[in-house]
Amino acid sequence: MSNLSHRDSIVVRASPEEVYDLVSDVTRTGEWSPVCRGCWWDEGASGQVGDWFTGRNELPDRTWETRSQVVAADRGREFAWLVGGRNTRWGYTLEPVDGGTRLTESWEFLPAGQAFFREKYGADAPRQVEERIRAAHEGIPATLAAIKRIAEAR
Repeated sequence: MSNLSHRDSIVVRASPEEVYDLVSDVTRTGEWSPVCRGCWWDEGASGQVGDWFTGRNELPDRTWETRSQVVAADRGREFAWLVGGRNTRWGYTLEPVDGGTRLTESWEFLPAGQAFFREKYGADAPRQVEERIRAAHEGIPATLAAIKRIAEAR
């Protein structure tokens, strides 16, 4: 696995369907993400493949919004989306294990995203990419721990 992708897993004491229903509800993302403070479905969207949603991200030095397209919506198995429809792939895979569900969160910085960063940031692009890599490595375990806490408190 290159440094432009990262994944981590946690076991949640809940069924794959229960965990899927939680992580696929993008309107709840702000409850567990350290960066994304909220998401909402675009008009008419309900979480199916092809649907779009908007997310609001906040860091101490900046706030920004992104639009993402759902690329996997298989209840109890996988929920994933592409930021900008092509730049970065985020997703959750779920598998039944003794005691519940192994929830894996993955992040991959795709070639289109790398090109976008080179165009947008120029000479500063490598530093900007390193910031995103660090954010994924720090954010994924924090996100998984928060999802586990929420799912197990039901």
